[in-house]
Amino acid sequence: MVDKFYAPPIDEYLPQNGNRGYRVSRYELDLTYKVSSNRLSGRATITAVTTAVQPRFALDLSQSLGVTKVFVNGSKAAKYTHHRGKLTVTPAHKVPSGGALVIAVQYAGTPAPVRGPWGEVGWEELTEGALVASQPNGAASWFPCDDHPSSKASYRISITTDSPYYAVANGELVRKQTKASQTTWVYDQPEPMASYLATIQIGQYRKYRIGSVHEGVPMQAILPPRLRADFDHDFARQPKMMAEFAERFGPYPFGSYTVVITDDELEIPIEAQGISIFGANHCDGRRGAERLVAHELAHQWFGNSLTVGQWRDIWLHEGFACYAEWIWSEASGGPSADKLARTARQNLARLPQDIVVGDPGPKLMFDDRVYKRGALTVHALRLTLGDPGFLGLLREWTARHRHSTVSTEDFADLAGRYCTASLRPLWNRWLYETALPELPASGALR
Repeated sequence: MVDKFYAPPIDEYLPQNGNRGYRVSRYELDLTYKVSSNRLSGRATITAVTTAVQPRFALDLSQSLGVTKVFVNGSKAAKYTHHRGKLTVTPAHKVPSGGALVIAVQYAGTPAPVRGPWGEVGWEELTEGALVASQPNGAASWFPCDDHPSSKASYRISITTDSPYYAVANGELVRKQTKASQTTWVYDQPEPMASYLATIQIGQYRKYRIGSVHEGVPMQAILPPRLRADFDHDFARQPKMMAEFAERFGPYPFGSYTVVITDDELEIPIEAQGISIFGANHCDGRRGAERLVAHELAHQWFGNSLTVGQWRDIWLHEGFACYAEWIWSEASGGPSADKLARTARQNLARLPQDIVVGDPGPKLMFDDRVYKRGALTVHALRLTLGDPGFLGLLREWTARHRHSTVSTEDFADLAGRYCTASLRPLWNRWLYETALPELPASGALR
């Protein structure tokens, strides 16, 4: 008889990630971080409901962190093993299916990024401070979790660190308390969040309000004071960008929006729920990174509120975020989305035609061709539906699946309701064939 614990992987792209037998509803993280020594210690309380009766339950947790105690449902210390990135817990008593499962883990260590096919992801030291960039499987570098995008939960994150440093996490700052040389920052994230979108950012930062508030959505920046002038210029159009995207995509899905600028340079910006993280190099005083600002803001709808259940559907995140760059260009007086799409297609035509956008495989899931061809898929759909139908589809898509998990099939099914003809040929050409299709004529655009 096969042990249910050793079932097939939840996601073939990350076969070691994700766990069966329970669904997490809430994480409560009480963490202490020493910047000078990169030392993290904490207690994670994971509240879940079981979906099956099993003798043990697993969480994802990097071997860089050592576990000292585990408790299950308030009982005495439970038995556990920690091997190859899996913390496996054996409750003293079996938990019935549908029963409450509360696992508390005490742990400590020197957090380090998780190495994988995409480089190093997760907790990373900065010159002065730390950042978290977890996509796709780096959350386990700093807390025990069910590290898969289909597992979404609410969070409370408490981080205690040295007082000169500012600490940022997802959600609203509900408490800040300073004792002696340390400050505790407590954030609450009520909307469901995938583990890879959970973040902590620590640095010599100050908080600034960004321009006007769009429809009650507070916008703030957290950055080194030396970058304030460049930031005020480079990110000045964010409120207008927020208004444009809310008009196109529907209401902003979270309580606030925060931009963090690190004192270090970053190769690419970082996506987190309610937060976008940029490097000092993205603050150049010339708005040289504004398309990236649009890309990261769009992820709050496409990726954070609507999150793929399987990584093969990543084009639903990156294709839409890339297309949002073109929408913003069009709205702000730059080249139209159609012109940018046709230029992108010309550029892609010079590259190898060996990628399947709708299922690129783990090695190519972050390939720029997934981003650009994903955006072209969105544009081809816009040209097919026309603007009224296309915008109606986007608003219904984000409203219907707000704060939930989505798939390509979900999107295709909904899009089909906005077109009298079958869209199957469009999906086949753009998502499941390697050859690069021609874009439809642009007559449907207003």
